Amino acid sequence: MNIGDKVRLVHGREEGVIYAFLPGNIVEIEIEDGFRIPVMRNEIVTISPMESQRLIKSPDAKKIGSQSDVIIPRNAPFAEKGIYLAFVAVNDRAVTMHIINNSDWILPFTAVAAHEQFNTGLAGGVLQPRTAQKLTELIMKDFEAWPVFDFKILYYREGNHTLPQALTKRIKCRAQSFYKNKGKAPVLGKDAFVYQLDEESLKPEVQPVIENLSQDLKNSMLGGGKTESFTIEKPDQVVDLHIEKLSKQANQLSSDSILKTQLSTFESSLEAAIANGMEEITFIHGAGSGALRTELHRRLGKNQHVNYFKDAQKEKFGYGATLVKIK
Repeated sequence: MNIGDKVRLVHGREEGVIYAFLPGNIVEIEIEDGFRIPVMRNEIVTISPMESQRLIKSPDAKKIGSQSDVIIPRNAPFAEKGIYLAFVAVNDRAVTMHIINNSDWILPFTAVAAHEQFNTGLAGGVLQPRTAQKLTELIMKDFEAWPVFDFKILYYREGNHTLPQALTKRIKCRAQSFYKNKGKAPVLGKDAFVYQLDEESLKPEVQPVIENLSQDLKNSMLGGGKTESFTIEKPDQVVDLHIEKLSKQANQLSSDSILKTQLSTFESSLEAAIANGMEEITFIHGAGSGALRTELHRRLGKNQHVNYFKDAQKEKFGYGATLVKIK
């Protein structure tokens, strides 16, 4: 088989032309109405030249597979990132909320609206690459009362690869940052207010987290398990990131594990502070080599919910703490 060959699905009626060969023994087919669909290579068969005559389009129609400007490389790069939350205006009173997968991963996911006393399930399922799913509709006049949106997402693809760590993200919309995020929503192609859920670099898989999250997703999607009230605990005003405060086995951890534990605590504490409407939070990171302080400042500089940050209470902490002002 080659790009441009006319083929038919073995277990379907669709016919089309091979548009590209993708990783994992997948072939992308462009069917007659212009849509492209990914199928396994063993699920298609070529059509004989005589039979293929009925697939030929009129001369002024777009030629499939013959123009170099529409053929992508055989080994197209795999899109690792591109998970978004988009709010699309329906009219001047309401918006619809969508989760978007603009990556090449297959994403099992759950989406929940977390209120003070209860949870509301918005959606659960599998989001295919380059697709989007509507989650709910929201009224703009109730903006300040919108809930915290909680997402749990796994990554999947066929073949040999290294799985990223499962993504857990909580979003609390705030007016100051919400209106700054206006742009074109990927996949949907509409003007929207857009948040990127996977803006941080994808992390290596951590097996215990995957196991627990897999069970959570299974319970959510299949309706099993006990439904418990979900609340985000308000963090302390000052969070000490010294490893001795975070782990009882501090002396058994490698330098890399220590840094990961500290950054994980930092991220969860900052997200909880934002979700609870705190105006500020202080992180004690110590002086040391400065690696932790540098990484915290890098992440704070990219966080859309942070107004500003600075060295905190030099007379008390020296240069070993950072005060974060939240929008």
